[in-house]
Amino acid sequence: MDIREFLENKPSVLARILKVAKTPLKDAAAVNSTRSKIFETLKAKGLPVIAGSGAGTKYNRCRLNLPKEHWIDAACVGEVENLTIFTSQPLVVTAMGHGCRQMVQMDKYGFPRIGYKAKKPVPGWKTGDIINVVKGKNAGLKGVRIKTVRSKGNFDIRKGDKILSVSRNHIQSVHRRDGYNYSF
Repeated sequence: MDIREFLENKPSVLARILKVAKTPLKDAAAVNSTRSKIFETLKAKGLPVIAGSGAGTKYNRCRLNLPKEHWIDAACVGEVENLTIFTSQPLVVTAMGHGCRQMVQMDKYGFPRIGYKAKKPVPGWKTGDIINVVKGKNAGLKGVRIKTVRSKGNFDIRKGDKILSVSRNHIQSVHRRDGYNYSF
């Protein structure tokens, strides 16, 4: 029976199914073929590898009475007898890059606005460093990321939706940039 005929009394369900049916599956196919090739290669090298399934992961999670979370599912893959979780929230690591390589400012149409202006870096500080603000009007901010380093010695940081400016004399380094952003 045609899907349109089968769900003629449920137009909202039909619309949702038809919308999803047109999405391409090339990404899923690439993941599946890559996964099986990696598995076969590791097994051929004599390494102890096992393959899990989504059903096995769900079985382990339900058997251990754990909530449905992506990071918990990752721990429940394979043969799991028992699992002790010491945290309620994982560390989220996001790749951020090492700054900006844009040489010229662009206008709203994408054309160069001004020529290249060489920047004088502030010694020891770079975009992406994580800092605590210890003095000044923004004192008390902890674990914020430097958004922009200005050649005069002040930095732009982001607090929620606001961009704040702080002096290099008012901050304390927590973590030097390594291309990643860390959060909970």
